Amino acid sequence: MELGESLEEVARRELREETGLTAKDLELINIYSGEAFYYKYPHGDEVYNVVPAYLCIDYKGELVKDENEVDNLRFFRFDDLPKNISPPDIPIINDYIQELLKGE
Repeated sequence: MELGESLEEVARRELREETGLTAKDLELINIYSGEAFYYKYPHGDEVYNVVPAYLCIDYKGELVKDENEVDNLRFFRFDDLPKNISPPDIPIINDYIQELLKGE
């Protein structure tokens, strides 16, 4: 988060910087925090993340990965997610999938 940015502005900027996509519409799903969001970076820094999770289904642009931030960039089916997802992202993804399954 840069000085003076709102959470939604951060989400839009990060999406654009890391994927090349521009969000047309964002929906705040939840804000996550706590022990499940502890993360130790490869260089040794330790953090407890506070994560606002947004849903973006309306966007424009083409996928273009930021070589410094992203190993692989593509859309995945829920039943074919990669095994090496960043640990703090797993509970958010699982919550979203559970909410989708409730609506079926």
